[in-house]
Amino acid sequence: MEQKTQANAGFQKIEVEEDHLGVSYPLYLFYPTETEEKEEHLGPYQMSIAKGADPRKGSSPLVVLSHGTGGTPLVYRTLGRYLARHGFFVAMPVHPFNNKDDNRLENTRENLISRPMHITQTIDRLLTDDQLREYVDAGDISIIGHSMGGYTAVAAAGGVPATLPWETDDGNPETIAVEVERRIRRMILLAPALGWFRSAGALDRVDVPILVMTGEKDDITPSFHADILLQGVPHPERVEHQVIEQAGHFSFLSPFPDVIKHPDFPPSQDPEGFDRGQFQMLLQEEVLEFLQKKG
Repeated sequence: MEQKTQANAGFQKIEVEEDHLGVSYPLYLFYPTETEEKEEHLGPYQMSIAKGADPRKGSSPLVVLSHGTGGTPLVYRTLGRYLARHGFFVAMPVHPFNNKDDNRLENTRENLISRPMHITQTIDRLLTDDQLREYVDAGDISIIGHSMGGYTAVAAAGGVPATLPWETDDGNPETIAVEVERRIRRMILLAPALGWFRSAGALDRVDVPILVMTGEKDDITPSFHADILLQGVPHPERVEHQVIEQAGHFSFLSPFPDVIKHPDFPPSQDPEGFDRGQFQMLLQEEVLEFLQKKG
């Protein structure tokens, strides 16, 4: 049964300075508000939100959500709105040069370096913002990552990645130095891409409660990615792994409007017989329940 909402969902977009790549990137924010929602357009999507509203008074737990390679945060809009309406501040960065509008860093060493930095930059941006910091609980920060966002979450939480053959000129593995974001308290991985963490000891520093959800029919990040995590972390008993029957890699995205659905657009497609809309309700509840756990 869906838990009763605590608030309406506010929405705004701010900019974050990217001090490694030397650019700025958009940060989409969903958050609890007392302001009434109304139907608004977010890119090609329509949803009920309170655009530009003041956040609800008080301090809310923060969730940072990292999108997949060549993606956009807006494909997780329903999860962001749901969490905001249940009392969470949800920050969704647009990873520079690895998004739907500019994907030049895909499959590069530079992308492995910069993506985890965006998590720390996002947290810093919110905790130092004169208008927003009072609404964010600095002691209760979680991260959600889908696909390449799963790499991002694990690297930020202490994973030590090594490049894959196509990410360097000579094809030899190179260890990537990533500063641990120690403020992360929980991690949720949705169909994560984790092939960069197969070296011995790569996950020794990852020691937070983790919920992993993978798709039974996922042919992009199949089950061995979750196995890498379970076999590599120091405390696998802190990992909860759910395999979603019949789900594909993109089943974790918000449902697309009918006008966008097409076989030539894989993110809009699911394995035959899978009901993405119904699954999204389960996903939202599972994520909320995990985020609300103490310890």
